[in-house]
Amino acid sequence: MDNIVIRDVMVEDAKRLSEIYSYYVENTAVSFEYDAPTEDEFRARIEKTTVKFPYLVCEIDGKVVGYAYAGEYSARTAYSWTATTSIYLDKDYRRMGIGRKLYDEIEKRLKEMGIINILAGVAYCEDEDEYLTHDSCEFHKKMGYVEVAHMMKVGKKFDRWYDLKWHQKVIG
Repeated sequence: MDNIVIRDVMVEDAKRLSEIYSYYVENTAVSFEYDAPTEDEFRARIEKTTVKFPYLVCEIDGKVVGYAYAGEYSARTAYSWTATTSIYLDKDYRRMGIGRKLYDEIEKRLKEMGIINILAGVAYCEDEDEYLTHDSCEFHKKMGYVEVAHMMKVGKKFDRWYDLKWHQKVIG
């Protein structure tokens, strides 16, 4: 995989990113959204995020196969040194090191912005099921995140309750 490119998102990527994300909305409990956002909604999300935070895509041979972005943890000024991160990969491109490359770059950029803490909210269930595995929790642990909160039964999807874990990484 020598042809991997990590680059800044462009609004023209909205269609492809919405395709990647819609899989998780429609088939998994990874996202607690019920309805996949349209291309226009995705474009608006990109525009809003990129005003202040990094938003990256990964391309292989010119095809966008994943993305990661950061966001505001809270609008209150005291939280200005803390950001959240999210990452989604094309379902056919998982476990190839793409997530690590995206997160390494986003963490580098956040650090340059003066961010000290990164938080990632991860859906969780005690026993894996057909909608949710422990992959995201394991990924964040491998990336150096530590579990700091576990909220029980905060999201209901596919007629099942799911937990939310918050993972934190100090980068500053």
